[in-house]
Amino acid sequence: MRKLFCSLAITLALLPSGLAADLTWLTDLPKAKEQAKAQGRLVLLDFTGSDFCSSCIRLHKEVFATKEFAEYAKKRLVLMELDFPLKKKQPDALKEANAALAKEFKVDGYPTLIVLASDGKKLGEVEFDLFDATAKDLITGIEKLVKPAKK
Repeated sequence: MRKLFCSLAITLALLPSGLAADLTWLTDLPKAKEQAKAQGRLVLLDFTGSDFCSSCIRLHKEVFATKEFAEYAKKRLVLMELDFPLKKKQPDALKEANAALAKEFKVDGYPTLIVLASDGKKLGEVEFDLFDATAKDLITGIEKLVKPAKK
């Protein structure tokens, strides 16, 4: 019985990360735009400092890893990560591409979430309370950017 309980506890502990693992985060904007256009989805750009930004780490662990966000993203988003780590190694081409996009979108801090329409047009920056954010808050923030664009 104890082994069963331990196995169940381990399985449940791994479940949120399993949901996040199902999501694909691209690193190439032209590919992300192409996929979004083909599938009629939005592009969510996540400018992050994955190995030093505590808010970014929290966002990934407590919001992106939820079942609610994963289900929404699979239906509605093409996800793109633009990472600016301090310690993690990246190819020079990726560093340069990310820096160019940060400059293009005027990113001055992490995390910054920007939504593009399926045609690649910038809809805006997602606004939500980062410190108390839930998946629902993030989804609401994304949808607020979409509604004005439909008018």
